[in-house]
Amino acid sequence: MPPAEEIQRYLSGAWRLMMGRQDGLRMLDLTVDGFWNSFFAIIVALPALVVGWVAVANDSSLFDPGFAGRLALVIRLAIIDLGAWVLPIAVLALVARPAGIADRFVHYVVATNWASALTLWIMLPPALIRLFWPGATELVTLLSLGLFVVTLVLLWRLTNVAIGKGPAIATSVFCGMFVASLVALFVLQTLLGLSMQ
Repeated sequence: MPPAEEIQRYLSGAWRLMMGRQDGLRMLDLTVDGFWNSFFAIIVALPALVVGWVAVANDSSLFDPGFAGRLALVIRLAIIDLGAWVLPIAVLALVARPAGIADRFVHYVVATNWASALTLWIMLPPALIRLFWPGATELVTLLSLGLFVVTLVLLWRLTNVAIGKGPAIATSVFCGMFVASLVALFVLQTLLGLSMQ
């Protein structure tokens, strides 16, 4: 795992890219090691993810309410979320050359991995409200929707800078990855018996 000061620099770089600033790329490690190290962003995001998983497990009426049932549900939610993070990147690796973005693949993956950790922390407040105030469904839904729209805008801006081939190509990559993430999410939910959640 990269040292804490490097992780802070990578997160700062990702944030600058989300603000549309090209200089954010200079704060990232775009080497082969930096590519693989960027997946440590999952560890950075893990506390925020766990809060969401626990909130869903506490809310669930479809599964065993005991500790073992909740733990099993949390494990399935973890597999789904981590699969929805990693599988679209694997698909992009396969299509990057035909799509003409192979030269920016590492830039994009490193940037989005660190940005994904940031967006998961941005999305934490609704999960915390759901965890500690289960009856606030409308507030959670409204706040989640608002933050979701904000993070989509920020991630599109990051994609535009990281891909560096203009808004049309950035939009294509952004939409393709968004759809791939949704497909991975729905397929994994179905395979793990959570399609009703």
